[in-house]
Amino acid sequence: MTSAGRLPIVVLISGEGTNLQALIDAQHAGRLDIDIRAVLSDKRGAKGLERAAAAGIAAEHVDPRAHADRAAFDAALADAIERHAPGLVVLAGFMRILSPSFIARFSDRTLNIHPSLLPKYKGLDTHRRALAARERAHGATVHFVTTELDSGPSVLQYRIEIRPSDTEQTLSARVHEGEYIILGRAVEWFAAGRLKLEDGVAMLDRQPLRTPVVIEDD
Repeated sequence: MTSAGRLPIVVLISGEGTNLQALIDAQHAGRLDIDIRAVLSDKRGAKGLERAAAAGIAAEHVDPRAHADRAAFDAALADAIERHAPGLVVLAGFMRILSPSFIARFSDRTLNIHPSLLPKYKGLDTHRRALAARERAHGATVHFVTTELDSGPSVLQYRIEIRPSDTEQTLSARVHEGEYIILGRAVEWFAAGRLKLEDGVAMLDRQPLRTPVVIEDD
């Protein structure tokens, strides 16, 4: 925590940064007791970096092409994060797979937002895949990050019913609205000390989360 009691956070993004903006708005409105110290991106032109700079937050591009290999990039990214001494690292649309050595440096304090009801549809193109499979429900998941892709302990899920009229675009937009809710909620819990990862198990209010908390679309 900072001297003011706010949880220091570093956010990683690769694109638009709409989940980042939701966190910034919640911080500025006093709804989240956090201090977003920096926003880092692997993409120089990421809109999320502009959002951070506009909010007076350090915005940094860490260029993968400036490093010899993935290990070197991950080490440079981890060093850049650690300079801001975060209590929590949030992956908010960060589109690179992180190495075990990177994850080990931030074990128990890294959350990711993923656009599916995990464990279904890990990886990319989740909305298209859910529609193709004729799923009846879809959504998003906040989970702790571990070395296996999109497989860390889930904390929160936002669940919506898929409409017959849904397209990949409309489904994505509906899921995004829920992402803002559950990511903010998970960060709020972590900042308050209610949410922790202990021995590989997500704990909420000192009780193991055997299944994620589910928020249903009204």
